[in-house]
Order: sequence, then structure tokens, then C-alpha cells
Amino acid sequence: MISDDAEDTREYAVVINDEEQYSIWLTDRPLPAGWREVGKRGLKAECLSFIDETWTDMRPRSVRLAMEAAARAAAP
Repeated sequence: MISDDAEDTREYAVVINDEEQYSIWLTDRPLPAGWREVGKRGLKAECLSFIDETWTDMRPRSVRLAMEAAARAAAP
């Protein structure tokens, strides 16, 4: 097991699920059910940086949609 991220030279993929939550996954392993690649691959730090820049709203998709619907229903 690699304990130091600086020594980790494995390739990761940025993945997303149906709730639009992001994670990273080693590219040499099959993706778990419900996850798909977003097109970004690289070192762990690169993938985590991509997620930091991309995933700006941490709420799951279903929560965002419910809140938007509630706001529309409450609007005059």
C-alpha cells in the first residue's frame, strides 16, 4: 500500500454518480455500479484538484432539485 501521495504514481480517473457526487478511482480497477468517468485522468493530486475546481455545490442532485422546486413553489 502506498502511504505517501507524493510517491503515488498510479493513474486515477475522476468519476461521478447519479447524484452528481465526485470521487476518484484507480483506472486499473473496474468502476463500481452507479459510477461513470467524467473524462479526467491523471495522478491523484491532479484528479483531486480537478474535483475541487469542478464540484462547487456539494449537495446531492436530488437535494438541489427538491430545493429548487420548493423555491419555485414558494415564489409569488
